[in-house]
Amino acid sequence: MALTKFCSQLIADTGISTGDEGKGRLVPEVIRELQAETGKREIVSIVMKVNGGANSGHTVGGLKLNLLPAGVVEKDVPALAIGAGVVADPKKFHWEAKPLEKMGIPIYSRLRIDERTMVSDVAHRMLDLAFEDYRVNVLKHLPRGSTGRGITPAYGDEVGQWQITYADFLADKSLFEEKMNARMERAELTIRHVCRIAPEQWSEFFKKLSAAEVRGNAPAIRDGIFAESDFDFTKFDSGTPFKFNRQAVIDDYWAQGTALAGAICDVRELVLGALKKGEYVIGEFGQAYWLDKRHGFAPNVTASHTFTPEFFQSAGIPAQLVHTMGCCKAYDTKVGTHVFLTQMEDGLPLTTRLKELEFGVVSGRQRMVGWCDCVEKADALRYGGYQDLVINKLDALSPCGEWKGGALKICVAYRGNDGKIYKHVPRNDALRKTLVPVYAELPGWPESISDVRSFADLPANAKRYIAFMMKTIVELADAPALPNLRYIGVGPLPSQIIKDVPTTNELIALA
Repeated sequence: MALTKFCSQLIADTGISTGDEGKGRLVPEVIRELQAETGKREIVSIVMKVNGGANSGHTVGGLKLNLLPAGVVEKDVPALAIGAGVVADPKKFHWEAKPLEKMGIPIYSRLRIDERTMVSDVAHRMLDLAFEDYRVNVLKHLPRGSTGRGITPAYGDEVGQWQITYADFLADKSLFEEKMNARMERAELTIRHVCRIAPEQWSEFFKKLSAAEVRGNAPAIRDGIFAESDFDFTKFDSGTPFKFNRQAVIDDYWAQGTALAGAICDVRELVLGALKKGEYVIGEFGQAYWLDKRHGFAPNVTASHTFTPEFFQSAGIPAQLVHTMGCCKAYDTKVGTHVFLTQMEDGLPLTTRLKELEFGVVSGRQRMVGWCDCVEKADALRYGGYQDLVINKLDALSPCGEWKGGALKICVAYRGNDGKIYKHVPRNDALRKTLVPVYAELPGWPESISDVRSFADLPANAKRYIAFMMKTIVELADAPALPNLRYIGVGPLPSQIIKDVPTTNELIALA
């Protein structure tokens, strides 16, 4: 069965759950599909990171990326763009680019950072740690589960009118110095008087940042690309509580940022130029629909907009037709302290099996695992919209280890304490937390499917599981147009993907 045509030169790669859906693998697949269709190697001229910062993770081609878009592995893509909706630490660009360059993957020659991309830095990271401490130790709340990358404080500077952008690296250093001094002063006062951390914690936070980066960059240190001292944040500590070594911060970030000067440009013109030439632009989103700062549930959301409309804001171009791919897993995962209505019970063989696979790309934290929640996915379709659905990790539900197979559950609705049935996600979070899932049970399948490459070769029960997911999502969403199931992932390798999926109407009939 032929894959459906993309309806726009703009393609959005998004998640429709709470992140970690395997979005990164879609980028090379789409690029190769378009190359085969058009016969043009550079038909996808831009892969653009749309939102977030180094708090979002993608694994693609065996590489773990936080800040750079997953398009890095496709050398035929001329431009790896960073949109204006991103907050980016200049140090992190180098920490990711240099190891990739050593592997023979060109980064610096293709990197394009929008002039309005916002600079994040050590002050934001310190604020991130301090606010987490404040949440737990002062307010006595549950931890939010921050990555400690400074993303939320960086976006706070955007809405507070305190932006420092990459265009500042093209101006005089004195302007940058003035803005950075003001930023550090605000951080010092906030950490001391609002977050109220203990004085001795000030230095401990710098040590914590250093240890995290040494751990995260251990392979590059081991390979001699960096020295351990390159990840030393203690040099930014003045030795006095609540005081940065301001000149050290300014000099370091100015050097790291100006080293990227050749990559700083107007991404708006880059994107419009590609569209004029008939080329494609893939917008790669961090996080997912239910982590959107407006449409998700605080405090367990990210600080950016995580769905298709942000494509146009971040690229700085007029709103127009965009082809959206909504990515999810065959089951659900969450990381942090989310309310997880469909969370699997600990001790179940399948829970144990899935937890062996599920760790955050950025944080390394164990993900919680749960049954597939079609109510969430249907609302993402109804209110967010997507032309294509991609379902990853169907293979993980196959028998393995102590999991010998058995009934699989799919959430088709929620039930309130009063017996009321909800077929959409309530926006009242206090109500949502009281709900329990209503499940349909489907039989599992007895064999591995990792080597399957055709839908026809899937076990009958695996076909029905997929078909039932599609049918439930479509019925709950009551959307004006049916989404197409474009790909089914049956393993982490690029080759472990099924493309000959029947039409949505055929799947609904199969269910």
